[in-house]
Amino acid sequence: YVILLHLPDGRSAEDVRDALVTTVQTLPSHLARSLTWDQGSEMAAHLSFTVATDVPVYFCDPASPWQRGSNENTNGLLRQYFPKGTDLSAHTREHLAEVAAELNGRPRKTLGWQTPAERLHKLLAT
Repeated sequence: YVILLHLPDGRSAEDVRDALVTTVQTLPSHLARSLTWDQGSEMAAHLSFTVATDVPVYFCDPASPWQRGSNENTNGLLRQYFPKGTDLSAHTREHLAEVAAELNGRPRKTLGWQTPAERLHKLLAT
């Protein structure tokens, strides 16, 4: 399930942390068990994120994209909307929500051709 963060004030570690804290707090606690990230410096504030949310952050090994397969696939899908080098600050929160809704309505082989939205709905109903 794709949730895109709007970062109108920049991509500093603090900006990313604050946006993640706000977003994670909207999820049911049983769906926010951990966060897996690459080695990007935007997660330098990961300890304060974990303190604020009780969600541990795990970091993948450098140059090991297979450790985040679903994320890498999603990044490829996002490139259809935002080619590499796109200035994401030019996009509104509403536009990001529209893109996320399109991706969440797209059937995925890994989900038995269900959409991420359908799968999330099932998880929330149980």
